[in-house]
Amino acid sequence: MKTAVVLMAYGSPSRPEDIPAYFADIRGGRPASREAVEELTERYRRIGGGSPLNEITERQRAALERELGVPVFVGMKHWKPRIAEAAERALAGRPERVVGLVLAPHFSQMSVGGYKRQLEEALAGRAELVFIDSYHAFEPFIELLANRVAGRLASREDAHVVFTAHSLPERILADGDPYRKQLLETSRLVAKKAGVESWSFAFQSESPTGEPWLGPDILDEVERLHGEGVRKVLVAPIGFVADHLEIYWDIDVEAREKAAELGLELDRTESLNDDPAFIRVLASVVTQEQAFPPAVTTS
Repeated sequence: MKTAVVLMAYGSPSRPEDIPAYFADIRGGRPASREAVEELTERYRRIGGGSPLNEITERQRAALERELGVPVFVGMKHWKPRIAEAAERALAGRPERVVGLVLAPHFSQMSVGGYKRQLEEALAGRAELVFIDSYHAFEPFIELLANRVAGRLASREDAHVVFTAHSLPERILADGDPYRKQLLETSRLVAKKAGVESWSFAFQSESPTGEPWLGPDILDEVERLHGEGVRKVLVAPIGFVADHLEIYWDIDVEAREKAAELGLELDRTESLNDDPAFIRVLASVVTQEQAFPPAVTTS
């Protein structure tokens, strides 16, 4: 079958002047307060003025297209080009099948489910959709993450590993959402493959929405570990596959500052970005989906 791929990511403002519009978009069109926009702008300023996410995603797209030999189009959930734009560009080539792949390995109806709904609506039945819900336990992905962790631990043998991912509102658990379960499964598999015995899991990037979010938060976890006598921490942000604000700010700024305040050494694994090994993993996810049918649904 003639196939096209729509590769999806969250999106990020490319310039400081784009921040208000971006912030409003992630809030469903509701403008944020001036104070909230200024706080977000300051975070971007602290990490160099902007996020590299859009550029990294384009590099991932180009590399995946070369690896697969089929057209790959980028669609952003909250920025340009939109998922709907990517779908139209894919359909222009008259594919029989469109594969939807989100650059987020773990499924939640609130996160990846939103990408899926947008892509389904955009395609409107004009091509068969094969949507990859998750690849959190895909063996090549686990092996790649384990190599990242083991490589960083080579000179930090006594470090405690903290696996992290973006937090979501706690209410998702009441609906049986698999997000937290998948994250813990990835953590367990990576720790086993890398030979890590001392590890824990924490969330990051909680938003101030006035409701409980999944925890513990990474800053609270660093403080807890300090209280237990841990002096070296390696953060492995397994929920993210590219450098962006949640890596540079949450870990490289906030978590490092917290660790320094407590007298801990804190390091993190390098992001996957457009590492050829990661691109090969993504290509395998697309071409070998029948090897792990629970991770794939067809609409």
